[in-house]
Amino acid sequence: METKARREARAQARYVRIAPRKVRIVIDLVRGKPVKDAIGVLRFVPKRASRVVEKLIRSAVANATHNYEMDEDRLFVARAFVDEGPRFKRIRPEMRGQAFPILKRTSHVTVVLQEREDRGSHQARRPDEASKRGEG
Repeated sequence: METKARREARAQARYVRIAPRKVRIVIDLVRGKPVKDAIGVLRFVPKRASRVVEKLIRSAVANATHNYEMDEDRLFVARAFVDEGPRFKRIRPEMRGQAFPILKRTSHVTVVLQEREDRGSHQARRPDEASKRGEG
């Protein structure tokens, strides 16, 4: 049993200066959606991470069309995930000479696009209208 490997195009944004938990909220909105729908959703999300994710999806589309000659209209977000990058450690002075740590978190965002498979033409999948109504 041989399975056909699906082509995929990917794009990464590393060291994004937004905490991973904030970027994951935006990534969860677009996972599994067609590219055009994902970009449409991101346009109206009032989060700073939405601009980063939109730019990343556009970059992955450019990679897919230019490097792999994939059809832009059939692309969808197959996988999208956020990993934690390095933390910038800062010190906040507190009372009585104490110092509390501040962790400024960074993210590594990855988007993977694939092409939807055509399952034949729309006409071939519909049952014959005459047989459906009982005519014959």
